[in-house]
Amino acid sequence: MRRLVIASTRENAGKTSLIVGLGRASGKPFGYLKPFGDRLLYRKKRLWDYDSALVGQVFELAMDPREMSIGFDHSKLRFMYDEEATRKKLAELADNASSGKDAVLIESGGDLTHGAAVNLDAIALARAMDASLLVLMSGADQTVLDDIAFVQHHVDLAGIDFAGIVINKLPDAEDFRNTYEAELTAQGIKILGLIPNDPELNYPSIGFLAESLFAKVITGSGALDSVVEHVFVGAMSADAARRQPLFKKARKLVITSGDRDDMILLALEGDTVGLILTNGIAPHSSIISQATERGVPMLLTADDTFRVARQVNDASYLLRYDETDKINRLAGLIAKHADVAAIMG
Repeated sequence: MRRLVIASTRENAGKTSLIVGLGRASGKPFGYLKPFGDRLLYRKKRLWDYDSALVGQVFELAMDPREMSIGFDHSKLRFMYDEEATRKKLAELADNASSGKDAVLIESGGDLTHGAAVNLDAIALARAMDASLLVLMSGADQTVLDDIAFVQHHVDLAGIDFAGIVINKLPDAEDFRNTYEAELTAQGIKILGLIPNDPELNYPSIGFLAESLFAKVITGSGALDSVVEHVFVGAMSADAARRQPLFKKARKLVITSGDRDDMILLALEGDTVGLILTNGIAPHSSIISQATERGVPMLLTADDTFRVARQVNDASYLLRYDETDKINRLAGLIAKHADVAAIMG
C-alpha cells in the first residue's frame, strides 16, 4: 500500500489542494493524516485541523479529524512524546488510516522545517512511517529553481524514497517546461507535475469570508459558494460609488455599513455577488426582501467598515468542502497537468 508524505518548501504552496485534486482525479480510496496540525479549527467544543476536516468532509472519510493529527502545539508535544513515542503514535495513526484504502496521503506542516523540534517535520515523517516523499513547490520560476537546488544540496534524503516534485501555481507552465524541464531531468529530478496557476482557484468564496469573519448570514445562504473577484468598500455616497470603475466590475463584494440603504440598494442593482454589512446594523426588512429575491448573500458583522475591509484583504483563502465547482476544477487541473498514477502509486 502506498504511503506518501506530501511536503512543501514554502507555506501556502497548495498541499491540501493537491491532495483534494489527487483524490478526485485518481478515484482511489485513500486515507489522510496530518500529524502536526497547524490550522486550528474550533468546532462543537473540539479542536481539530482545518485541512483534516476539509479532506474528511470532501471524501467522507470515516476517521474523526481529531484522529488525523497527533497535536497542534510544540510545547505540549515536547512534553507528551519523545522520539520513540512519536514513532509509535504515527504507526497507530497510519494503521487506522490505511484500513480498506489503496493509499495514505500524509500532509506535513507549512514547510520542510515545520515540526522538526518534535520529530514531525516532513523528513522525519517519511522515515518514521516508511513513506515516500513528494515535495511541492510553487511561485515564480527563479523561486522554484532556488528551492530545487536547496533540496538537492542541503536536505538529507538518505534512506528515503524520494518520489519527486510537483511544481504548482506556475505563471507559465509551458514556458517552464520548455526552458527547464530537460535540464532538471538530466540532474535526476523527477518532475511529476507542472501545474499552471488558475486565478479562479485563488478567489475566496462568500462562505469562506462568512466563516473567517464570524459573520451572520442573513440572506442568500444558497449562494455562499459564489466567488469574489473584486472588493469595493462603500464608504462614499452612492452617486460617487456609481462613477467608480471598480464598482462596475463583475463578481464584486461590497462592504458597507448596514444603515447605508442607498449603497446597499445600488449594490443589489449591479453585478454584486455579496455584501458585508458592518457596525452590527441590519438593513430595513424591505431591503432584506430584495436581497432574498435576488439570491444575493448579505453578511452581518459587528466590526466597523475599515476593520472588515482590512480583514478581507488580509485573509488567506482556504478551500471549503462545499465548493463543488472549485473542487471539480481543481481535479481537472491535477488530472491534466500531473502524473496522478505515478503519485498515487
